[in-house]
Amino acid sequence: MPSTTDPSSAYPLTEAQGRGDTNEWPSGDHAPAPPASAAQPLSKHATLLYTVSYLIFFSLLGTLARLGLQALTFYTGAPVVTGVLWANVGGSLVMGFLSEDHNLFREEWGQKAKGPDTDPAANDPKIKSQKHMAVKKTIPLYIGLTTGFCGCFTSFSSFIRDIFLALANALPDPSLPTGSHIASRNGGYSFMALVAVILLTVSLSLSALIFGAHLALALTRVTPTVPFAFTRRVLDRVVVVLAWGCWLGAVFLAIWPPDRFHGPDVWRGRAVFALVFAPLGCLLRFYVSLRLNSKIPTFPLGTFVVNIFGTIILGLCYDLQHVSGLGAVVPAALTGCQVLQGIMDGFCGSATTISTWVAELKGLSHRRYSYVYGTASVLVALGFLVVIMGSLLWTRGFDKPVCG
Repeated sequence: MPSTTDPSSAYPLTEAQGRGDTNEWPSGDHAPAPPASAAQPLSKHATLLYTVSYLIFFSLLGTLARLGLQALTFYTGAPVVTGVLWANVGGSLVMGFLSEDHNLFREEWGQKAKGPDTDPAANDPKIKSQKHMAVKKTIPLYIGLTTGFCGCFTSFSSFIRDIFLALANALPDPSLPTGSHIASRNGGYSFMALVAVILLTVSLSLSALIFGAHLALALTRVTPTVPFAFTRRVLDRVVVVLAWGCWLGAVFLAIWPPDRFHGPDVWRGRAVFALVFAPLGCLLRFYVSLRLNSKIPTFPLGTFVVNIFGTIILGLCYDLQHVSGLGAVVPAALTGCQVLQGIMDGFCGSATTISTWVAELKGLSHRRYSYVYGTASVLVALGFLVVIMGSLLWTRGFDKPVCG
């Protein structure tokens, strides 16, 4: 079994493996190797290339899915005005399904060994499930789906931003006319709004994670298996071209947007810049989590660090976007405003994650560890935004961004 701290090893581990999921393994237990009938294991360089390519490709898809779902769920009369809520719920549901599913990668994580197993613990369902997860988390496609798609579909930094805006009575309301001001309210109502955003997001995301796991169990009989040979010989190689080609295409679209000669330039602010920055945030989260999550078994330090760092960057960009001359009021600031929006939606949205965060809350070995980790994540991140965004809002106020 390769080192758990070397991302370029033959079977690199994902951020999820250091968050506490493997803390209950018996001492000396190793994950099963791929089936002997399968192709030879990939070299560490090929595995690294495929893993990074899957992360890039699915980070683009996850970011587009989040932006699209936010646009669909933010409408006049919407019962919930935090548009990222449903993206967080959707990404957590997919994460729960992929974590519990045993069929999609059955050919890759191995077959049952021949002959009776002399170890009584080997037939224990919990031990078998842990061994299955140990190998599944080394598969590049699985890493792309969980760390890439689910991680970028959800956004911890946007969740904390909405908590602050609820506290500050500055959440955008789609039912109000453009340019109108939200009615003032006392601090008690603002505290209730803060609690509502926290409870809605955490409870619904956790519920979606559990439901996704139950859905995987319910669909066991009909869930297909991805052929091992097809993945290695075709899919892995195709994704390398698709991932880098799509990312390069996003860069070209940012330089030469399709609507630059036809009215206002809106595509770059809505999606293109976000696609340029999304893979950078996803790769940062992957490698930081890989290095730091195993440092403290009861506290996933890597995920905590990237969630806090991404939230700080989002707060800084939000301030710059709402200052006259930088991202607001002046029409000449349109491109700067769009770049800042792309950093928030793309880099910060992909560097921070709710799906992994709630999976860690559920997967830690003791409930008190989960409460400490979850509370610390929210309070520290919110504290930074109170200082960063509050210092601007409660002094000179937010100006309306030109790309808003």
